[in-house]
Amino acid sequence: MSLAEQVSRVPALPGCYLWKNAAGEVIYVGKAKNLRTRMRQYVTLADDREKIPLMMQVVRGFDYIVVDSEHEALVLERNLIRQYRPYYNVDFKDDKSYPFIAVTESDLFPAIKYTRERHRAGTRYFGPYTDSRAARETIDTLRKVIPVCSAGCAEWRRVRRMIEAHRGDEDIVSLVCATGGRPCFDYHVGRGPGVCVGAIAPEQYARSIRAVERFLTGQRRDVVNELVSEMNEAAEALDFERAGRIKRRLQMISDLDDRQQVEFPTSVDIDLVGFYREETIAGACVFIVREGRTIRSVEFILDKGLDVEADELVSGFIKRYYDETADVPAEVDVAIDLADAELLGEWLTEKRGRVCRLHRPQRGEKHRLLETCERNARHALMRYMMRTGYADDRTNQALLQLESALALPAPPMRIECFDISTIHGCFTVASMVVFTAGHADKSQYRRFRIRTSTGEANDFASMLEVLGRRYAPVRMADERFGSRPDLLVVDGGKPQLTAAMTQLAELGLDIPVCGLAKADEELFVPWDDTPVVLPSGSASLYLIKQVRDEAHRFAITFHRQLRDKAMTASVLDEIEGVGPVRKRAVMRHFGSMKRLRQASAEQIAEVKGIPRAVAQEIFYMLRAWDVRSGAVECGAPAAESEGGGRRAAETETETETAPASDGHHKSAPFVHKTIE
Repeated sequence: MSLAEQVSRVPALPGCYLWKNAAGEVIYVGKAKNLRTRMRQYVTLADDREKIPLMMQVVRGFDYIVVDSEHEALVLERNLIRQYRPYYNVDFKDDKSYPFIAVTESDLFPAIKYTRERHRAGTRYFGPYTDSRAARETIDTLRKVIPVCSAGCAEWRRVRRMIEAHRGDEDIVSLVCATGGRPCFDYHVGRGPGVCVGAIAPEQYARSIRAVERFLTGQRRDVVNELVSEMNEAAEALDFERAGRIKRRLQMISDLDDRQQVEFPTSVDIDLVGFYREETIAGACVFIVREGRTIRSVEFILDKGLDVEADELVSGFIKRYYDETADVPAEVDVAIDLADAELLGEWLTEKRGRVCRLHRPQRGEKHRLLETCERNARHALMRYMMRTGYADDRTNQALLQLESALALPAPPMRIECFDISTIHGCFTVASMVVFTAGHADKSQYRRFRIRTSTGEANDFASMLEVLGRRYAPVRMADERFGSRPDLLVVDGGKPQLTAAMTQLAELGLDIPVCGLAKADEELFVPWDDTPVVLPSGSASLYLIKQVRDEAHRFAITFHRQLRDKAMTASVLDEIEGVGPVRKRAVMRHFGSMKRLRQASAEQIAEVKGIPRAVAQEIFYMLRAWDVRSGAVECGAPAAESEGGGRRAAETETETETAPASDGHHKSAPFVHKTIE
């Protein structure tokens, strides 16, 4: 029986489904309000997520579990993901146990401890923390503010063993400890309450434990009020030594608050979750705000990135993170609208015991802080990539994959890519970008003005010309053009590939060449009529798209520069009273022809040195030019086409940028060579 036939027999009920590979391993877990309908989308490839076709190639079977409601399905899904760790579900990149701060509530005398253990009954956990040092420092500071026992104390462990050995006689054991116990070192330095020697009543110690738990959940205001009250009572009783100790504890809390850079005008309890994605990896950062103050932030690396939809990545992380932590706020802010936001809100509300909602802030302080959170996620990801060499590994993997997929004699260490940009055959230009060892080599970029005049867009003829000029013997011998490429990529399908093959044959060159189609990201090759399809989410596909997009951007930038110059010359030079000086002043003031065309006569008159009458003449001439540009003319702001008629909508940049050491870009102008 085929997989589709098996799915047709699945009940139309809420539940969870588990896709399995040939070895019977669970590779993906999902939930559904209607199992049959949802699973049918997978087998018919009606699900438009990029990973689905690749995943379904290895699916050989499935299981499903029926539940009573979609909410129960969400809870079950999280448990199944925790149990099986499926490859295609979103998870933390380093599947390690994160540190927590725990309070052993089930003990007669609860203690605080740093731990990585799985959650145990009778113990309350706070976290997770991604910085173990921060977790330990928090415990150290907290015990200075509110003295409580530490689970690492030898005397506390002795008392605990005695109590466990004499269940039902806890009062007697407490009395024995009070009369015969030895105070620990922490008691003498003010970090331990002296439970082991009966220096504190169990009721008073229980109040200290509740204060510790409130402090760890961010409810510091109540703790401060209690300490202030105790300090005043001690002062009234003339116990100035005790009052001084409490004052020092209050100062520690004040110092902690002073470290917080973000403070809301209202007392809100929210978590802000930001993400930054690369092709197969992502960084996540959570800002934890309690009582209007950011008490801490935690950062994670996820094993999915641009290879899954943003909705799936965010939703998967929220399930993973809040399944681990018991600290659920009143609001969780994310940067996108989630399809299952209401269902996730119900799940978080159940965990919290009070209302919790998912929200997408679009303005104000929350929106600004969420942007800061996303920047921190980006830096966390960059640090991880530098520390692990992830970017270099991906680049090497991409080059090896291209070598195999395109049947190259060696990995393409030098890739040259060409793109054409034109507007109805006018201002036609070509770009050449170079990637060396998988990285953009901007010093090798070249741009060409196409000399062939066809009266209309003709990418075939333009490609013939630019390749003939680039690979002419004089250029191949020119050291400024670099070495011979290992792979030539032309932006477009079979027509552009045919042009490249024709020109290389005329020049007698044997250079591996392929054409990259925009629609389905297919690679057309000379030796096969069937295009090569690189695996979705693969390093090779990401690299080849990056090369193509860079060639496209570079061509569009040059094309617009030429067009704007022509527009400026053809319009402003026709206006009486506008000479070179005034023309420079106008263009310097507005920055571009587009902004000048949008300006009113009054705004043009504000330019220094432009009389009102001249400003009016410029305004009327621009309006008349706009009317004329309704016809198909060279220089008209009509739809731009390049590389097979694609719409060009990229934003023009004034300077090119060089790759920084962390894999991103920093501004560094290059002098690009234009080949006339």
